[in-house]
Amino acid sequence: MHSHRNEATGGDQAAPVPYELIELLFFAYRDFVSDPDRILADYGFGRAHHRVLHFVERRPGLTIAELLDILQITKQSLNRVLKELVETGFVEQRTGVQDKRQRHLHTTQAGQELAQRLAQLQARRVNGALAGISAEGERAVARYLAGLIDPSERHKVLPHLPEPV
Repeated sequence: MHSHRNEATGGDQAAPVPYELIELLFFAYRDFVSDPDRILADYGFGRAHHRVLHFVERRPGLTIAELLDILQITKQSLNRVLKELVETGFVEQRTGVQDKRQRHLHTTQAGQELAQRLAQLQARRVNGALAGISAEGERAVARYLAGLIDPSERHKVLPHLPEPV
């Protein structure tokens, strides 16, 4: 494996393309989402439902505006997915205490159970991949993944992680 530091930030068109890492990311993502995809299909849900359920479970009380900012999707797309999750009893919306116009999102018991079931599947895959890697190696993986996040978005993402990157 070759070092390909700062290629994304440099304007050099002749920089080598890290095909190995690009393809590994494609395949890793394919398999990372395939386990939950099978369960989600049983409910008629897709990856957008999974992302909404994941972040509502991880950040109880999240507002729709905050969720839109996290997911970077259109309000129309979110509304469709959220409506389905609310109607099927996985997510509930509560009116804000200070601001009655705000709707705070929470998982129901069923939503919490499904979100945790999906997270356990992904945890099994992630933990398997990290098996035998040192703590410093795990931190390097986390730094690498954080480095793939657009620099303008990192300040929104990193403070919410359980471990500092």
